[in-house]
Amino acid sequence: MSATEVAVAERDSNRIIELQLSERAELIEKASNADFIAYLGPMFPPADDQIKDVVEAVSPRRPSLLILLETGGGFVSVSERVARIFRHHYERVEFIVPSHAMSAGTVLVMSGDAIHMDYASVLGPIDPQIPKNGNLVPALGYLEQFERLIKKSEEGNLTTAELAYLLQNFDPAELYRYEQERELSIALLEDWLVNFKFKNWTTTEGAGVEVTEEMRRERAQEVGRKLNETGRWHSHNRGIPMEVLRRDLKLLIEDFGANDALRGPVHDYYRLLKDYAMRRTHDEGFVLHTKESYVGF
Repeated sequence: MSATEVAVAERDSNRIIELQLSERAELIEKASNADFIAYLGPMFPPADDQIKDVVEAVSPRRPSLLILLETGGGFVSVSERVARIFRHHYERVEFIVPSHAMSAGTVLVMSGDAIHMDYASVLGPIDPQIPKNGNLVPALGYLEQFERLIKKSEEGNLTTAELAYLLQNFDPAELYRYEQERELSIALLEDWLVNFKFKNWTTTEGAGVEVTEEMRRERAQEVGRKLNETGRWHSHNRGIPMEVLRRDLKLLIEDFGANDALRGPVHDYYRLLKDYAMRRTHDEGFVLHTKESYVGF
């Protein structure tokens, strides 16, 4: 085959796969009675602009949106903007996580009215990631090490080597920035849980006590605090499965694996989308898909 024939054959096969993806996306929309968008990739610009363009192009529009999300995390500010875009266009927003949504992805998932996972899905601690020397680093690790060294200094136990490390590696302005990123993650998570995830929590289980706004706020603060406890999870990249989120954080998580209408279509769609992204060499970048379009970069 000539180079032109190979290009034509590849284009045609891509078109067939994208048609299959669209058919599977339509099945998910019917099962969930919601518009459906899939995003695989980090929470970095220009993902927010791309998501905005795709959401604005949806027509006609249902009242509800279901987002299939897979992300290793990124910038909380991007998650904040994406959540605002979703809420501008939809009355109800739900997230489905077939694999993982970490860090800023976890914060974004908490903006949903409902969270769908199965036994193999995980969320992550909400330790914000900060660019440093060309890499992303977990901010809480720096803050906790700084606080540990300061405590040792106050107790008179700081070694000469630790003092040198403290002076060389910790900049006050940088530490303040880390603190603000941490507070932003917690504040967004708390507000979103209270306003969306907990809005229909009206009575407590068992005793049936009426739930107040203050009780919702306290529960949201508890969730935010636990997701920020690095000592609890030990690693920024540690996945937190559905049963732990339910048991330890008392979060209501919908098990789509137990939903016959969703389980098959979601797994079939997700596997095909992942395979296609790898075929297009987009698996290390950004993938955004609706039944109308595939965007990879």
